[in-house]
Amino acid sequence: MVGTGYVGLVSGTCFAELGWNVTCIDNDAKKISSLNHGVIPIYEPGLAEMAHRNKESDRLSFSTDLTAATIRADVIFLAVGTPMDARDGSADLTIMLAAVREIAAALKKNTTIVIKSTVPVGSCRRIAAVLKEARPDLSCPIVSNPEFLREGAAIADFMQPDRIVIGTDCENAEASMRRLYGKFAGNSDTPLLFTSIETAELIKYASNGFLATKIAFINEMADICEVVGADINDVATGMGLDSRIGSKFLHAGPGFGGSCFPKDTSALAMIARKANTQSRVAEAVIIANEARKKNMATKIVRACGGDIRGQKIAILGVTFKAGTDDMRDSPSLVILPELLTQGAIVTAYDPAGMHNAKTILPSNIRWCRDAYEAAEHADCLVILTEWQEFTALDLAIIKQAMRAPVLVDLRNIIDRSIAEEVGFRYHALGLSSNPELQNVQLV
Repeated sequence: MVGTGYVGLVSGTCFAELGWNVTCIDNDAKKISSLNHGVIPIYEPGLAEMAHRNKESDRLSFSTDLTAATIRADVIFLAVGTPMDARDGSADLTIMLAAVREIAAALKKNTTIVIKSTVPVGSCRRIAAVLKEARPDLSCPIVSNPEFLREGAAIADFMQPDRIVIGTDCENAEASMRRLYGKFAGNSDTPLLFTSIETAELIKYASNGFLATKIAFINEMADICEVVGADINDVATGMGLDSRIGSKFLHAGPGFGGSCFPKDTSALAMIARKANTQSRVAEAVIIANEARKKNMATKIVRACGGDIRGQKIAILGVTFKAGTDDMRDSPSLVILPELLTQGAIVTAYDPAGMHNAKTILPSNIRWCRDAYEAAEHADCLVILTEWQEFTALDLAIIKQAMRAPVLVDLRNIIDRSIAEEVGFRYHALGLSSNPELQNVQLV
């Protein structure tokens, strides 16, 4: 497993759990040393315990020696980063192609090379060409096997997947992948979908693009609800009861972030442009999501009376979602700096993400040991990430500690009636808190 980022580390550990001998490779010697000492560099529930168990059983090892691992391997997964190119939003394959060239010299005949990273359509063919150039004497099949792991639930997603997608045009590679995923092949609830390479590459982007679209859509519905006096929670429930739509990803929030949706929607739009066609929906989703984050800062300012100069605003949660320490493209990276720019004093607390957040958010944010400390003498409390512990806060104690009882719930996880009962002025998404905006006459 080349790459010990989120996908590589989770996938390698889970393959070891299934009984395979796995070597996870990374060129970051410090990270490998930490892994060998039992330190997991990402926050993912259950991962540390599973990694330790399989390392102790000699099924899982960590190394910087890519050549030695390549010589021993029957299957090589490439799970390296494919970051978004800042110039045009496309996926950057620089790291991927460098890894291919590095393994080329040590490859043995018929080793199956599996692309686990998210790569644009045509990438596997390009990788095959690079490999052929480096080793014209060698024939190694290239397989597309996209991942569908949710941060915070990645182990469950790997071990009980909705589907396993494998793109290949080689019978030997197909047999190898069937053997590798043998445990799932006999489970009628887990389809093994074999497709062309290009189809498998696009399934990943199409899936994430569609989920991102659902999020952007429900966020816009929440804005409409606030103006007309409707309830976004009931709207989402009513939509989700339609089996053609489904209830997942219909939760209004401050905009999507993380390592997948922003990068993949941008890459999908670029794939369409390079193919001389268009993906107007993906392009609209990108625009809507960026605007969403900025609008959330405006919503907070309005809840505070329109001027936040000198006001203390307490932020609960800075990661892009609960269950992870991932800060990539988190709405907090837009919202918190905007609050500071407008003169607010910002305190913040996150159960898992503060270590990462401190390195990328402005240094004048004061980080707190818990939600209660963050709320002390605050003029406004903002829930930005849906951590479970925030649903169990003692709102009476929180309100008493604050200077002004303003609560802005950007995840709709607090019961409005309870918040208002203890004296909060409660602002949420898709629930109008301005009587003048309710029941607008549209006809």
